[in-house]
Amino acid sequence: MSTQASTGVSARAAVLRKTGGPLELEDISVQAPRADEVLVRIVGTGVCHTDMVCRDGFPVPMPIVLGHEGSGVVEAVGADVKKVRKGDHVVLAFNSCGQCGSCKDDHPATCAQFLGMNFAGVRLADGSTPLSQNGNPVHSVFFGQSSFATYAIAREVNAVPISNSVPLELMGPLGCGVMTGAGAAINSLNMQRGQTLAIFGGGAVGLSALLGAKAVDAGQVFVIEPNAARRKLALELGASKAFDPRDGSDVIAAIKEASGGGVRYVIDTTGIPAVIGQAINCILPGGTIALVGIPPPEAPVPATLMDLLAKSVTLKPVTEGDANPQTFIPKMVALYQDGKFPFDKLITKFRFDQINEAMHASESGTAIKPVLVF
Repeated sequence: MSTQASTGVSARAAVLRKTGGPLELEDISVQAPRADEVLVRIVGTGVCHTDMVCRDGFPVPMPIVLGHEGSGVVEAVGADVKKVRKGDHVVLAFNSCGQCGSCKDDHPATCAQFLGMNFAGVRLADGSTPLSQNGNPVHSVFFGQSSFATYAIAREVNAVPISNSVPLELMGPLGCGVMTGAGAAINSLNMQRGQTLAIFGGGAVGLSALLGAKAVDAGQVFVIEPNAARRKLALELGASKAFDPRDGSDVIAAIKEASGGGVRYVIDTTGIPAVIGQAINCILPGGTIALVGIPPPEAPVPATLMDLLAKSVTLKPVTEGDANPQTFIPKMVALYQDGKFPFDKLITKFRFDQINEAMHASESGTAIKPVLVF
């Protein structure tokens, strides 16, 4: 930190300058926090699929600093900030307006301004960005943080204080990927003790859903995943069975046989219509399917209305685990401290300067949840 927080700081950031290009480590300047903002020294940040989607073409302005699973220490707070203090350990989550009906109803994941506040690359109020380089603006506030940098500007609404007794550098994924999966089981589906679940996809979100289900004492949980190492880990984390959808067997028949006729709930993390069709086929009448994966824009629902009516199946789209980060992140931390939510077993650490290697490891499947440690 080269200057006082009141006048901003110098930082090192991974800057994306062209679609599909590598992220380059560069020196940038970070403004001092505005009234409702906080300055955070990042100590760790997860690498999420959404970061790679934006790198590869989802429309965000460039140059931009991505990253949205940051954790760190608060260095300075704006004049209006009341709930976050200098020195707090925080996890940074998605941004929300705090004023719309969803936000006031304690459901910021469906904020009316969600897309703009998380993907626009600027503060919506005035189109500004707190990051610059040699006087030129660098787009930021990605998911209200842009945590692929040594310092980040967040807002009070998406900076969540947590216990100082947990390893802060590992906590960042609680702000998005882990929250999405665990929240799908705990919040979206409101799973209860003994209820059955099938999870299609055993990546970071799917395995976090498994951990969330086990944390609330779910019954049988089945994971459907082609990667053998991930199937093995799913079993170690408490899955009842793990099925390979590419081994030529009838996975739906196997799920029905193992569960005694079908499951009460399904979480789909793939976004693949054919897989969602399988989910509909393996669920019990009256069941609910949480749709967490992002499908192709033109993808149809792989069922007729009569299919859904006949089984009374609910398709429930899920954003950010239907979570309010201010309450759900501390809940996950408490479950972790109690030994009921070992999400750290999903994490592979990388140095910050290995960010492109970390992304490749995620894409190749050799790492489930990469975390950059500063």
